[in-house]
Amino acid sequence: MNTADTQPLQGATAPQNLSHVVVTLLKGVVYQEENPSLWNSLLNLQATVRDYITILGLELILDEAEGYAFLRSQPAGDEEQTGAMPRLVARRQLSFPVSLLLALFRKKLAEFDAGGGDTRLILSRDEVVELIRIFHPAGSNEVKLIDQVDATLNKIADLGFIRRLRGEKQMIEVRRIIKAFVDAQWLADFDRRLDEYRRLTGQPTEEQNG
Repeated sequence: MNTADTQPLQGATAPQNLSHVVVTLLKGVVYQEENPSLWNSLLNLQATVRDYITILGLELILDEAEGYAFLRSQPAGDEEQTGAMPRLVARRQLSFPVSLLLALFRKKLAEFDAGGGDTRLILSRDEVVELIRIFHPAGSNEVKLIDQVDATLNKIADLGFIRRLRGEKQMIEVRRIIKAFVDAQWLADFDRRLDEYRRLTGQPTEEQNG
């Protein structure tokens, strides 16, 4: 069989690869480390994928350095131009405990990266409890606090921002995709909400702590 005989077969696989990549992205985040083959297909078809999902009112967020990709709805300005297309990727309203832990994880990751060490931020449940403890009144019920932390960690894991280490249930990895969602503006907005919460609970604000 000569090269010309194989070309139609190679061309026939392109739509299949595109469908596989797009469908997987619609289901959630694609990580390089978890699916290298799919990741390579995404990189090769990146321009085609972007053109295709634009029709659906979506945009591709791809970070080759961090090794993740996901879809999100186009910014509001683009939605207006497309006639306010219904969202395929729904917005989620985060509870205060989830928002608080996400902010703490994001700040912890920034400190971790500044240290220039390992690329994986691993925390134990006990360390997470200590992160959150200062936002609870002194003398809070320890068992109730741990239960709340576990429940919040489960929700954050469902959102894809952390994962539990295999064989070590009390250890979690903060996934680097959190950087794409929790940016400086998000943290600033949350810090304002946090100061309001501290005033309501009688705790010192950041300004008072400084």
